[in-house]
Amino acid sequence: MALPDGLAASKVIAVHLNYHSRAAQRGRTPAQPSYFLKPPSSLSAGGELVRPQGCELLAYEGEIALIIGTPARHVAPEQAARHIGWFAAANDFGAHDFRWADRGSNVLAKGQDGYTPLGPAVSADAVDPAALRLQTTVNGQLRQDATTADMIFSFDQLIADLSRLMTLDRGDVILTGTPAGTGVVRPGDVVQVSLEGAGTVTSTVVEADRPLAAYGAMPKATAEARAFAAGVDAARPARLSADGHAALRRVSTATLTAQLGRRGIQSTFLTGLRPSRPGLRMVGYAHTLRYVAIRADVREAMAGQENAQRRAVETVSPGDVLIMEARGETGAGTIGDILAARIVGRGGAGIVTDGGVRDTPGVRGLEIPTYYRVANASSLWSCHIPMDVDVPITCAGVLVMPGDVVVGDDEGVVILPAALAEEIAHDAVEQEQREAWALERVQAGESIRGVYPLSADRTAEYENWLRHQPSEGTP
Repeated sequence: MALPDGLAASKVIAVHLNYHSRAAQRGRTPAQPSYFLKPPSSLSAGGELVRPQGCELLAYEGEIALIIGTPARHVAPEQAARHIGWFAAANDFGAHDFRWADRGSNVLAKGQDGYTPLGPAVSADAVDPAALRLQTTVNGQLRQDATTADMIFSFDQLIADLSRLMTLDRGDVILTGTPAGTGVVRPGDVVQVSLEGAGTVTSTVVEADRPLAAYGAMPKATAEARAFAAGVDAARPARLSADGHAALRRVSTATLTAQLGRRGIQSTFLTGLRPSRPGLRMVGYAHTLRYVAIRADVREAMAGQENAQRRAVETVSPGDVLIMEARGETGAGTIGDILAARIVGRGGAGIVTDGGVRDTPGVRGLEIPTYYRVANASSLWSCHIPMDVDVPITCAGVLVMPGDVVVGDDEGVVILPAALAEEIAHDAVEQEQREAWALERVQAGESIRGVYPLSADRTAEYENWLRHQPSEGTP
């Protein structure tokens, strides 16, 4: 890869999180920048971008690259700009199927040859660093569009921070973060990153022409990696189809518990919870939060940190149900109307707690199903410490795994294992159709024999009845 003036980079440094849009998506805004290294061999001028065989989570991240023009060591922020030689469009590609093995280093995921395509460079003197515009397209469709005004940490701050501890040599490349809009690409996709005033770098994704040698870690598309690559926080082990989701919005929790029982799965109904808004159905994925009992020294030690409750709320992804383990403790509220409104704003599908809820009149007015044990205006901190997010919890006596499917109706809430939810949804619809026919026959004066359950000699009669029923959505 040819850098300006025939330079070669001694290092490529990448910033983890540096756009407010991306921080909002991730649910956290860092107080200081953090970094990882990519090898200089990852630099390229674009062209073919190779996805190893066995990978499915190759993701793009359009970024602005700054290239050091004058060595920097112990540089103050107000002096940093003079050390920037050039800016260029860049793409911080990553094969997130290797995240499980990287342990945060990004060496395998993002250090592969050619995984930092760099566009034409423009002299730092020729542009306004405070108003640079970055755009990313995939197959001609705009996916990212941001300016440096959305950055959390300026170029000057990054240079000053890094130069405290290392020398930034002439030709070193700093990738300054990506805005919201990242996503997964596949062989055949064409990704273009453009920097206004500089130019565009184009990458065409191709599949590797040989299998990956099995000398070390092999690609693994974990739920966490899939969520990260897609640009969301929800680590979902399985996802419902549109038909499966629609089916779960129709069937009762009673039917679902019967279906689970037939599969040998008991204790899935969250006993003792009531809905804030009867008639409002709930279907979503479990995003879990665990509370522990209050203890003064632990609370004091956590002072000044972002607590797990706020982190849980700010990492709700569309379709998530925030479900809380409060140990059945009803002496305080576990959530109130402001945080509930934030969950609505982030596209959450519901709220469930086996403890209390504060501000219940306000919560009741929100367009989100909320299930709880009691109303209690007392502060969370009188009984609870928010401790963990997205860990297995026990809510109302039921084990809930992150990513489980959560269904609620007027009767209450039931938990479906994610891997079985699709199958259960369709079987539950069939069960309710049979039960509707049986109810019709019993109301007509028939005995339940041969009707409930359906016997072989009445099956043809039932199937004829079913053929004459209106389709879902037909008046």
